[in-house]
Amino acid sequence: MATSTKHSKDQTPQLISYMTLRRLIGYLGIFLPAVLLVGTLIFGHCHQIQDSVSEYYYTVMSDIFVGILCAYSIFLITYKGYDTLDNIASNLAGIFALGIAFFPTPLKNDSCAGMRSLDYTPISSLHFTSATLFFLTLSYISYFLFTKTSGKMSKQKVKRNRVYKICAVIMVISMVVILLFKTIDDINHSLKEYHPVFWMEWVALSAFGVSWLVKGELLLSDN
Repeated sequence: MATSTKHSKDQTPQLISYMTLRRLIGYLGIFLPAVLLVGTLIFGHCHQIQDSVSEYYYTVMSDIFVGILCAYSIFLITYKGYDTLDNIASNLAGIFALGIAFFPTPLKNDSCAGMRSLDYTPISSLHFTSATLFFLTLSYISYFLFTKTSGKMSKQKVKRNRVYKICAVIMVISMVVILLFKTIDDINHSLKEYHPVFWMEWVALSAFGVSWLVKGELLLSDN
C-alpha cells in the first residue's frame, strides 16, 4: 500500500484532474463578482454597482454571469467525491446553480440594464430559494464532507478542517445577513446605497472559493 509520503510521486492523471477541477471551482467563486463588476465598467461604461450579483444578469455581462453559473453547475455535477453522499451534495449544488442562472432575480436597479429584457416577470422566490439552497449545500459540503478523514489527521489536515468549517459558517452567516437586508425595510433603506447584498454575496462566494482552493491543495497542502 502506498504511504502518504509518496502521495506527490504517485498522483494519477485522474487525481490531478480532480485537484484542478476543485481549484477552478474555487477561482470562479472568488472572482465572479470582480469579473462582473469590472466587465460592466469596461464594456458597459457603467459605474454603478448593482444591488446584488444576480442583477448583473441584466447588464452587458449577462452572458458571462450565466456562463460562469453553468460552469459551476457542470463542474459540481461532474465532480466525483469519496462516496455517494459527496456526489449527491455536489450534484444538488450544481442543480441549484442552474436555478440561479435560469430563474433570474427581478430587476430593481435599471441604471446599467438594457442588454437583456424578459417577456415575463421573474418569480423572486425561485431565484432566492435556489441561491439559498446553493450556499447551504456548499456550506454542508465544506463543514461535513471536506472535513472527513480516513485515518489520523496530519497537522495540515487539522488546519484545513478549521478553514473548511470557518468558510461554511461564513457562508451561512452571509445568507442570514442577506435575508435580514431583504426582509427588514428599515435596514434595507438605511444601507441600500452601499449595496450590502452585493458585498455579502461576494463574501459568501469568496468563502466558497477558499474552501475549494484548500480542497484542491492550492493552500495548506501536505506536500
